[in-house]
Amino acid sequence: MKKTYLILALLITAIFTNAQVRMSLFEEFTGENCAPCASTNPALNVTLANNSSKVIAIKWQVPIPSAPSLTWSLYRTNQAEIDWRYKSTGYNYPSQNTPTNSVTNGINSAPAGRLDGRHQWDFGAPQDHPFYITNAVISSAQSQTTNFSINMSTAWDPLFNNCAVTVTVQSSTAFTSNGNLMYRLCLVERMINFDSPSGTNGEKDFADPVRKSYPTTAGSGTTIAGMGTLLPGTWTAGQTQTFVVNCAIPSYINDKGQMAFVGFIQEDGTKKVYQAARTLQPAIPNDAKALSISIPSVGCTSTLVPNISIKNNGVNAITAMTITPVLDGVQGADIFWTGSLAPTATTNVIMNMINTSAGAHTYSYNISGVSGGDVVSSNNTKKIFFITPTSSFVGPVNEGFVSTTFPPANWALFNLDNGVNTFTRSTLAGGYGLSGESMLFQVNSITNGDIDEIYLPPTDLTGFTNPELRFDLSYCQVSATSKDSLKAKISTDCGNTWTTVYANGGTTMATAPVNGSTFFVPTAAQWSTVAVPLASYANAPQVLVKFWGKSNVGNRLFLDNINLQQTSPLSVKNVEAVNLAFEVFPNPATDEATVFVKAATTANVKVMVTNSIGQLMYNKEHALNAGSNNINFDCKNLAAGIYLVTVQFENNNQTKKLIISK
Repeated sequence: MKKTYLILALLITAIFTNAQVRMSLFEEFTGENCAPCASTNPALNVTLANNSSKVIAIKWQVPIPSAPSLTWSLYRTNQAEIDWRYKSTGYNYPSQNTPTNSVTNGINSAPAGRLDGRHQWDFGAPQDHPFYITNAVISSAQSQTTNFSINMSTAWDPLFNNCAVTVTVQSSTAFTSNGNLMYRLCLVERMINFDSPSGTNGEKDFADPVRKSYPTTAGSGTTIAGMGTLLPGTWTAGQTQTFVVNCAIPSYINDKGQMAFVGFIQEDGTKKVYQAARTLQPAIPNDAKALSISIPSVGCTSTLVPNISIKNNGVNAITAMTITPVLDGVQGADIFWTGSLAPTATTNVIMNMINTSAGAHTYSYNISGVSGGDVVSSNNTKKIFFITPTSSFVGPVNEGFVSTTFPPANWALFNLDNGVNTFTRSTLAGGYGLSGESMLFQVNSITNGDIDEIYLPPTDLTGFTNPELRFDLSYCQVSATSKDSLKAKISTDCGNTWTTVYANGGTTMATAPVNGSTFFVPTAAQWSTVAVPLASYANAPQVLVKFWGKSNVGNRLFLDNINLQQTSPLSVKNVEAVNLAFEVFPNPATDEATVFVKAATTANVKVMVTNSIGQLMYNKEHALNAGSNNINFDCKNLAAGIYLVTVQFENNNQTKKLIISK
C-alpha cells in the first residue's frame, strides 16, 4: 500500500491560477460532418494558440448538420454529454448568432462559439461564428475582472487509467451567485490526428475536443441531468473550497499522452464563466508511438522496402523495442531495434524488403518489447493500404462483370476502411437489361462520407490514337438532397499524380426517380452511357484508371460495360478515311435529342433511329462539315423506351443506345 501511494505521489502535477490572473474559456460547437467547421478550424486554432496565456479552448463535437455514422467518432463516443451541453433540453445556451436575431433555445448551428459562456459580441465580435474570434476579442474577454482563482492537481495511477483531480477554489472578495454556481471538469485531448476522417467534412486533425466530463449525473436512459460539482452560492473574501474528483479514463481515448483536464467556474443563472484552468498533460514514463509508413499508395514494382516512423511519446529514453511487420495478414520477421531515442524524438526504421503480386495489399507494423515497459499500447500499431500494378496489359479493357471473380482479373479494389460494403459484383441488373451482371457501389449501406476506389488493369495504350473511357451507369437518389458521387481519374506516372477526367453526383447523375422506400434495381430504361475522351493519352505506354466513389448514404449506383478503348470502334478503313465519331445527348432525352458528330473531312451520312422492335422512327441524310456537327431531332412523339441511333457512312455503321424518358 505504501508503494502505491509513493507511485501516485511521483505522478502528481498541478496548475494554478491566481485571483489577479484571469483565464477565459472559449467553447466551440463544431461538427465532424460540418463543412464550414472544417474550413474555419485551422485558422481558429492558430489564433487560440497565439493567445494561450489568455484563453483555454474546449471543443464540443455536435451532430450538426448530422451525426457521423462511425461509432468511434468524437461525437458518438461521448454522445450523451455533448447532447446535454448543446441542446435546449440540456444546458440550453441561448442562440442568436447576431444581436438582431430572435433568441432560440440551444445551439442550433455549427460552428458556433461562446466566450466565457457569453455571446462573442459581448467582447467586440459581430456575431457568434468562430471566424470572428480575434486577438482583440480574446483580450477583451480576458480583461474582465474575477474574484475567483483555481488550483488543480492530478494524481494518476501507474497505467493512466484513473486520475484523482484535487480542486481548490478561492474567492478574493464577497460574491453571491445568480443561480447554481458550478465547477465543471472536462477531459480533453490536446490534439488528435486521425488517419482518416471520422465524419464527412474531411477533418482529420482535432484540437482540444472534450472526451469526458466529471462528475456526470445520469438521468433517465441515455440523457444527462447535469454535469459538474455544486459550489456555494455565497462567498466571503478569502473563502476556499477544496474537493477531489475521481476520474475514470474512457477506453476510447486516442492518445493518453495528449490528455488534459479543463476546469471552469460557471454561474448557471447567467451562464457566465468566471475563471478557467487547465492541467498539464501527464508525464507518461515509457510510451512508443507508431507514426507512419512510407509506401506509395500505388507502386510500380513488386519489390518494396517500407520506411516507418516511431515517436518516443514518454519522458524516458527508449533504448530497445521490437517491430513486427505484417503483409496481407501474414506476420514477417521481427526487427529488433536498439539505440537511444530521446523523449519527443522520432526515428525512421528501414524495414525488410517485401514482395507483392499485382493487386491491393495491406501493410502494418506493431511495436512491442519497449525498454522499461510500454504504458500505452493503443498507439503501437499503424496500418496502410496500397496497390501494386506490376505490369501493363495491352489494351483495350472490356469488362461486363460476367465472370464471378471480383475484382476482375488484374483489377484492384482499394477499400480504405476495410468495410464490408464497397464496390462489389451484382447479379441484380446489367446495362440496359442486356445482361444480368454489373458492378454495384453500395452507397446505401456504406458509412456516410466513405470513399472507396477500384482500379482498372494498368493498360498499355500504344497504338490507340484516340482512346476513350466508356461505361454504362445507373443511379438512384434516396432523397432529392442525397449527393453520392463518382469520379474517374487517370495517372501516367504510376499513381503519383491523378487527373480527374469525369466527375458527377447527386441529381445530375441520377438516371431514375428518387426512391427512399426500397432498394433500387434499375430497369432497362434507367441507364445512361458515359463516354470520356482521352485524346491527350494517345499512345501512352502505361495508364492507370480508377473509379472513385463517395457515399452520401443514397440508394444504389450500378456500373457496367466498362471499356478503355479506341474511340468509335469502327473498321480500320472507316477510321482512317473519315475519323467519324458521334455521341447522343441528353441521354435520357425527353423532348429533343442531339446527335453530335465529329468528322475529319466533309461527308454525307445517314442518321436512323429505330425502336426496340426494329421499327424505323427517323431516317434522314445529313451533310457534315469537317469538325463538329449537331443534328437535332424531335422526340416529343416517341414513346418512353430504348432506341438505337445509327450513323451510317458508306457501308459502315455506328450505333448507340438512346433512352426516351417521359
